[in-house]
Amino acid sequence: MKPDIKICGLKTPEAVDRALERGATHIGFIFFEKSPRYIEPDLAGKLADRARGKAMIVAVVVNPDNDDLDEIMTLVKPDMLQLHGDESPERVLTIKTLYNVLVMKAMPVRDRDDLRRVESYIGIVDRFLFDAKPPVGSDLPGGNGLSFDWSVLGWLDGRVDYMLSGGLNKDNVGFALASTKATGVDISSGVESAPGVKDLTKIDAFFDAFADATMPAHASGS
Repeated sequence: MKPDIKICGLKTPEAVDRALERGATHIGFIFFEKSPRYIEPDLAGKLADRARGKAMIVAVVVNPDNDDLDEIMTLVKPDMLQLHGDESPERVLTIKTLYNVLVMKAMPVRDRDDLRRVESYIGIVDRFLFDAKPPVGSDLPGGNGLSFDWSVLGWLDGRVDYMLSGGLNKDNVGFALASTKATGVDISSGVESAPGVKDLTKIDAFFDAFADATMPAHASGS
């Protein structure tokens, strides 16, 4: 099955439309005010309507309280919440119960020891997202444009369905897919001309590279 592709940190109709035209399976809106990709929930709701029924709408949140989630669920109506903070398994379960929504839990990774936390979330989250640990002093839990040693993901077993994030771009997406068991990729800064500014040309280039990387071997040789 072809991997999913999520374009995250979208803020404009043009970027949403281009991602959809090129075949994004997921589009992400970021509700973390320190991020250059932050978007107000009311505007995100309008953009989400352009994608509804065409791609999964993902709301990215960091240690949200219920008031935050109430607003996002009302205005954006996401199909999935991406929890990118320190949310415990108990908190994740509470969120799923309260809002009846799919949940993807982001995990920061530097080495294999960082994957030990995964076990306690299996059976609770619907999917994982593995991203590079932020650099010391960064205010952003993700979206730093950094990758990690993807070989450590070989330690995971088949119970762990995950998207890969962190430092992806048109030049390395093929290697990323070939060297991991990721069932999807998540890109943000890799298709930007500046932090928070999506570049339509870079979006096209990424989708072209993704298509090349996922083309069946017999088709590429014909």
